[in-house]
Amino acid sequence: MKKKIGCLHAHYTNIEYIETAFSKFDIEWLHFVDPGLMHRVSTNENFKNSDAQKRVKEQVEWIAECKVDAILITCTNYIAFLNEEQLSLPMPIIKIDEPYFKQICQLQQPQMILFTNPATVEGTVKRLNAHAEKYGAVDFEVIIIDNAFEFIMQGLGVRYNQEIMNFLYQFKNEIRPLSVAQLSMVEAAKRYELETGKTVINPLDALVDSMIVQLELSSLSGL
Repeated sequence: MKKKIGCLHAHYTNIEYIETAFSKFDIEWLHFVDPGLMHRVSTNENFKNSDAQKRVKEQVEWIAECKVDAILITCTNYIAFLNEEQLSLPMPIIKIDEPYFKQICQLQQPQMILFTNPATVEGTVKRLNAHAEKYGAVDFEVIIIDNAFEFIMQGLGVRYNQEIMNFLYQFKNEIRPLSVAQLSMVEAAKRYELETGKTVINPLDALVDSMIVQLELSSLSGL
């Protein structure tokens, strides 16, 4: 049965990543993109956390009114402002980072987590540490690929992916597990995997596996 899923994004580029990842499944997507929230949080000192929480609540309730089967939030910072205790919705709210966090926590060994956008690091790490309490401490090193994120914001996707690839190749002999924390990094990570045979954990694969089970997604091929 076709599922209708509403997605809340902070940037329009996430739409393609999500639709490509789930292209084999019978899904109708409704995408809602609002870059303004994080802009106000980062540039307006008078815009309080409570204001951000109110805005996210309004967005999620608006999506729910579209009669979707589930709501997917693809921005970790949006997730951080989500207060589910203030919501009473009949459909699940799926947070893109939780299946990824679960996979990281289950490794139970030192690992490296790569970012390109410094603005997402604090919120992601805070949520990861909270999630890790169920498993005990998680030993990870955060590494930011400097000056790369500006390329994706300028629409220079090829240059952006190449910057990530070049950085990953520096760790070709690294024994610690590697992961990329952002959707925008997944394409480059998969290319690196194909070229080297080394695994790079990413939030998209974990999300697909989780949602197939949670929402009982149907394959377009009928298999």
